Amino acid sequence: MIIVNDLRPGTTFEYEGNIYSVLDVDRNKTAMRQMIVKVKVKNLRTGVINEISFTGGDKVEQAMIEKKKMQYLYDSGDDLVFMDNETYEQIEMNKDNLKWEMNFLTPNLEVDIIMYESEILGLILPDKVELQLIECEPAVKGDTATNALKNAKCETGLEVRVPLFIENEERILVSTADGKYSSRA
Repeated sequence: MIIVNDLRPGTTFEYEGNIYSVLDVDRNKTAMRQMIVKVKVKNLRTGVINEISFTGGDKVEQAMIEKKKMQYLYDSGDDLVFMDNETYEQIEMNKDNLKWEMNFLTPNLEVDIIMYESEILGLILPDKVELQLIECEPAVKGDTATNALKNAKCETGLEVRVPLFIENEERILVSTADGKYSSRA
């Protein structure tokens, strides 16, 4: 059990049948009453972010989240297939739960699968991934007065804004946090 006063960003806990990851904690203590602990959390099963209020001294059950390195293999229609590199065991995850992550998944990409008591909750992408451009607008001469960008489409369908010097069929690094261009690969 964890006392809610000790919750920190990154801590995972179980509360009312759900598994949460702490994003932010706000403690409010006045002289007249007990401390109120407001915790901004992400539900690891649904991905919904909300806020839960506790009274200082309340306890929650700690959730031990396991991370396992796996390799993305292919898209099987409704599911995405991943393989454990050590045991060669394959697992499938529903596409509906991985809409954002699908923008960055290319065959053979190494990801961390997060699990709670053998229940698969989701995956953690690397900070940056290498993607190939399949469409790129031509650069317009004279457009370089400022830090000019143009539209480009990656192999996964992700659309990014890239500098004018980037050309079609080039490989680029894209940040998985916000989906923005980082650099050439």
